[in-house]
This record gives sequence, structure tokens and C-alpha cells, in this order.
Amino acid sequence: MKLVYPALFTPFEDGSGGYTVEFPDLPGCVTEGEDMAEALFMAEDAASGWVLTELEDGNPVPHASLIQDVTAEPGQFVSLVALDMDAYAAKYGSNAVKKTLTIPAWLNTFVEQNGISCSKVLQEALGKMAQARQ
Repeated sequence: MKLVYPALFTPFEDGSGGYTVEFPDLPGCVTEGEDMAEALFMAEDAASGWVLTELEDGNPVPHASLIQDVTAEPGQFVSLVALDMDAYAAKYGSNAVKKTLTIPAWLNTFVEQNGISCSKVLQEALGKMAQARQ
């Protein structure tokens, strides 16, 4: 699942080149970086972690505001931050739920002969279905 959220970047008051980053659509999701590159990296990581926690808790993914609807104060700016939730969840996701799968015997033979992981195929298919409904 790919998501994009607007983020509000506020320069550090000391003029050091760092930024605080907030996500208006993700309450309490705030991070910072010592420069623009680190701020962007930290923003993607913080927002991905926030969304993953919501998904693992069974909550819906918040809808993203339009970038033009996010108001920046003087000195601030708004930028879009892209999230790859599939990659993030594969790396950091902790909650797994065991499901029992029933398939025809001939299909099970095919799966075993070809070294296919039913769990992986099901996860990928369900992920695509979830993304299509967003």
C-alpha cells in the first residue's frame, strides 16, 4: 500500500538548518532532522510507524488532506511525504495473525512442487485488494 501525506516543515529557531516535521492528518506524529535530508527521512519513518500502529490496532488509515488545504505560517512550508507501507510493515511490523487456509488438493500439489508460500501469496493479494479500496 502506497500513501502520501502532506507534512508541515518548520525550520529550527536557532538557524542551524534543521526542521521539525508535523503531519496534520496524523495526530501527534512529529519528528525532526538536523538538515533537510534527515528531516525527510525521519518524516517518512515517523509517518510510516504511525500508520502501521493504526493498522495493527485495527483502525482505518486516515485520509490525506490536499496539500493546498494545509496552511503554513511564515517561514514554514508544506511538502508531500510518500509512504511504502508494504515495505515498512515487512521490515518493522510485529503483529501477525495465524489463519487456516483450505485449498483443493491439486492446487496444494502445485504449491508444494513449485515452492510457493501460500502465506506470502495471500498477503500480497490481500494487500492489493486493500490498496484498491483506498
